[in-house]
Amino acid sequence: MQNNDEGEVNMANVSFFGLGNMGGPMAANLVNAGHSVMVFDLNKEAIADLVKQGATTAESVADLAKHADVIVSMLPAGKHVESLYLGEQGLIDSIKPNTLVIDSSTIDKPTVLKVANALAAKDVQFVDAPVSGGVAGAVAGTLSFMVGGDKADFERAQPLLTDMGKNIFHAGAHGAGQIAKVCNNMLLGILMAGTSEALQLGISNGLDAKTLSDIMLQSSGKNWTLERYNPCPGVLDNVPSSNNYSGGFMVDLMTKDLGLALDTAIDSQSATPMGALARSLFSLHAAQGYGTSDFSSIFKMFDHQNKK
Repeated sequence: MQNNDEGEVNMANVSFFGLGNMGGPMAANLVNAGHSVMVFDLNKEAIADLVKQGATTAESVADLAKHADVIVSMLPAGKHVESLYLGEQGLIDSIKPNTLVIDSSTIDKPTVLKVANALAAKDVQFVDAPVSGGVAGAVAGTLSFMVGGDKADFERAQPLLTDMGKNIFHAGAHGAGQIAKVCNNMLLGILMAGTSEALQLGISNGLDAKTLSDIMLQSSGKNWTLERYNPCPGVLDNVPSSNNYSGGFMVDLMTKDLGLALDTAIDSQSATPMGALARSLFSLHAAQGYGTSDFSSIFKMFDHQNKK
């Protein structure tokens, strides 16, 4: 992805790895922006869906890597990112020099540094660029990106990120994007648990959930989970709570992110008692069979009838 003589950004040859709830819409937005996008996922249906939208694929991941000026990955955990780039059949020996790698997975900082340093030795640029905004933001192209890496690499990535998101932040050096993301998601987990607890307290004492939500939205308890992602079924349309808690950000992933936040806190000797409590609550909720439900289903934990 380079600037032409008039300063306009040329379209990029992009290879996109990971077409889940977030990655699929992100790749689709790159297709819609006019980039040449090749895609890969273990889910063949996900690949077929993107091909219908204008993407292409290849016989092997090595072929996808050789095609790319830019590689974007959106994977569940650090072990998957390390395997994709540095594993026995990883991409590191197939990526062309001067390729830009954008990893939007939410992973631990040590893995970021390991992958970034290994790719740098091959003259491949790397930025960690985790996202916030949920599935709705991925579909709408309004994600926030928190980017860690060299400033020049951030500037190179920024036009492409703008095709997938609305708010693009350079958080600092490699790993800084991940630190910003775990701080954000720790707060999100705390807010979702607290919002669910408060709404259930009101419901248990005879208040209507929509009325209580409207009151708190105009009061000091206002927050994003209450306004945009209300965990009580029927209060908002087009959110997971009104779709049997499906189609959003899974409890298992929130539990993973809260674990990353606690690991980060231990490394820096930071006090995060609320984060630790949120991790325990989401872990318990997952153990009760809700691991693949949207994380707003924590609302059900505080329901004394606890109907799944």
